[in-house]
Order: sequence, then C-alpha cells, then structure tokens
Amino acid sequence: MVSVALFGDQDKPALVTYPDLALNHISCFQGLFFSPEVNSFLLHNFCIYHISPPGHEVGAAPIGSDDLMPSVDDLADQVLEVLNFFGLGSVMCMGVAAGAYVLTLFAMKYRQRVLGLILVSPLCRAPSWTEWLVMSNLLYFYGMCGVVKELLLKRYFSQEVRGSVEEPESDIVQACRRLLDERQSISVQQFLEAMNGRRDLSEGLRKLHCRSLIFVGENSPFHSEALHMTSKLDRRYSALVEVQACGSIVTEEQPHAMLIPLEYFLTGIGLYRPSPRSFFHRKAWA
Repeated sequence: MVSVALFGDQDKPALVTYPDLALNHISCFQGLFFSPEVNSFLLHNFCIYHISPPGHEVGAAPIGSDDLMPSVDDLADQVLEVLNFFGLGSVMCMGVAAGAYVLTLFAMKYRQRVLGLILVSPLCRAPSWTEWLVMSNLLYFYGMCGVVKELLLKRYFSQEVRGSVEEPESDIVQACRRLLDERQSISVQQFLEAMNGRRDLSEGLRKLHCRSLIFVGENSPFHSEALHMTSKLDRRYSALVEVQACGSIVTEEQPHAMLIPLEYFLTGIGLYRPSPRSFFHRKAWA
C-alpha cells in the first residue's frame, strides 16, 4: 500500500515528491518546505502530493515478511495509481536519490503524465557491487543496526553537518537519526532490494523531453552519478546545479540553494507565479 500526504489547494498544478531510502516526506523534504521563501512560492503555485514508499510513511504498520516485494517498475506504477486516484493529469515531479530514480523511471514509462523533473542527487545506473553487497547483507543479517544507520547518514549528509570529535552533529542529522531509530528494517530492506534490482536508464534519457533540473551536493556519494545523468539528458531540456559543501539531501542540508534555480526553472515551464511574500522579500533586498 502506498501512502500520500497532501498539502495545498487541489485546484492548483500538482507537485509529486518521492524520498530517498529509509526516509519519508518529513525527513527528506521538511527543510525545503519549511524554508519560508521556498515554502511560500511552492505552495503558492502547487498542491503537494508527498508519496512515501511502502512502510516508510509516518506511523507505518509493520510489513509482513510474506508480502510481495515490489520492483522499481511496481513503485513507478504506484505513482501512476496515485495520479489516477486523485484525478491528476500531468504533474511536476521532485525526487531525492532513490526517489529520483523512481520518478525518472515513471517519466520514461508515462511521458504524457510528467510536466518536468526536479531531481536531487539522482541515480540512473544499475547498482555497483559494493552498493548491492554491503547494505543488503548488513540489513538482512543485522537489521537497522548502528553500522547501517551510519552508512545511511553518510549517504544523506556531508561531513560538515554530521559532525566530528570537535563539532557536534547538526540538528537535521540528529532528527534523521531519531527517525532511523524508529524505522523498521523490513521496510527499508524491501525498498533497498527494489533499488538493487534497478536497471540502467542511461540509454533512454536522451529521449526524455520533459524539462529536468538536477541538484547535487559536491560531497554526495552520487555526485558522479548526477554528472553522468546530466551528460545523457538532452541539453536543451536539462540543467545541473552543483551545491558546494553539501551532501545528497540538498532539500534538508541547503534548501536555500534551491530557491533561485527553482524559480527560473518553473518560470521557463510557465508554472511560476511570484507569491506576495517572495515579492516583498526581494524588494527588501533590492
């Protein structure tokens, strides 16, 4: 079962989000949507549909060990089911890492249903042996143990916010750690197994003609993946923003860095109307 959290006026264009592995809309997009300037113009222009992978939603019930394990194609098809359930036509999509892969696959399968892609530290190639072997085995044998949580935090955030002997962890890392403490290993394992079965999308990216905006942190483990994906997309329809001193989840670590690129991107598609708050904010800085 897929979970959807809805925010905003349903008469407005739809923005669909999909989080990274082991996260949900609160832990993956809260920084972006709670940032006053970004939240103001996104809710002014869109109704937000936050999709969580099975077992990742807030207060998720345990997934049975005998439940069918979804594939990445199943996850992409679930996005279509959400659109059809709410009676949505074409939508804007925003995904982070694994969630970016699911939404890119959705866009390739159902091109007429996607207005544009906003991808944060996206994946597009098949998993490496290391990615497949280490995380899968650790989760399978030990569950959400301390080592798995540390690997996930390294996946999400840069060293600057993860802290060190001299510097404490930032608030966003501490909040994420608390969420991982509550996450059920079977839910994470099923999403991870789906992602480990993903195929390389590189060859099909050139045919993807919806507008695409890619953000990636310079310290993200998926930095090279994002550069590869950008090189495969049609340059007429895509743009890349590299965020300095940032990990994978730009939406949490440096959401302010997304504001101006998002405004230009959405203006180019014809989906941006300045909100009163953003107007006065800019006037104050003029």
